[in-house]
Amino acid sequence: MAQQNQDNLQFSRFIELESIDSTNNYALDLVRAKNLTDRQSATLHGCTVFAHEQREGKGQRGKRRASAAGEKAQMSLILTPHPLKLHRQVVLSAIVGLAGRDVMAEKSGKEFYIKWPNDIYFQDRKAGGILIENIISGNDWKWAVAGIGLNINQTEFDPALPNPVSLKQIAGREFDCLELARELSIGFFNTFGNYFLGNASHPASRIPNPAPRTPHLLSEYNKHLYKRGQKVKLKKDNRVFEAVIKEVAENGQLIVETAIEERFDFGEIGFII
Repeated sequence: MAQQNQDNLQFSRFIELESIDSTNNYALDLVRAKNLTDRQSATLHGCTVFAHEQREGKGQRGKRRASAAGEKAQMSLILTPHPLKLHRQVVLSAIVGLAGRDVMAEKSGKEFYIKWPNDIYFQDRKAGGILIENIISGNDWKWAVAGIGLNINQTEFDPALPNPVSLKQIAGREFDCLELARELSIGFFNTFGNYFLGNASHPASRIPNPAPRTPHLLSEYNKHLYKRGQKVKLKKDNRVFEAVIKEVAENGQLIVETAIEERFDFGEIGFII
């Protein structure tokens, strides 16, 4: 098991930790370390931080979730998004969401969906969540840390969670969280690398044995978009309304149809399930 000493800055591609407060916090500390050389920065790109136990896992809107060892595949993927610009964050969100969805679908033989912007859903139940945290300098998107938590072997959940489900409950058997995390990491960085194959200087383009190029990333994301083409109930501030989910646009907005077409940014609306 490779636990790294942050002081000597000798990074592996896959850091495995027994217990941590948050893999995102650990990953952010790595990329915020002072006086990183260019070589150390290049080594950090493509690194995954995995924890068997997470005491204060981060969720959207500041939520904190604890998980015991063997329950979840919880990890943080570290990457430098350059030459992606900030207005193209949907690219990263789509790749992360698809990586999580694909590994759950492959292991279970069932269909999983991505609930905008990047929760992983089975039917109407949440099987995983994603939180992307960025380090930005001016208009330069320096680093992204994509935290992923997938419900793998749980059978009991926090009562505060409205609609959780685990891979074990769906497939009827237990899974190795570490193995699943490694597969997800490989799938994500292969797809991310393929997106930049035209830029040979980008670290992601040097990933060995890349998967087939994915030219229609957003189309693939929308193909697995939760409730696409269906009428759902949404809430924006004090407004509760019904709308048909159409697709996610290139700028990351969710497009829905009420009496008219409407577009929403992340955080503007919530689903009522």
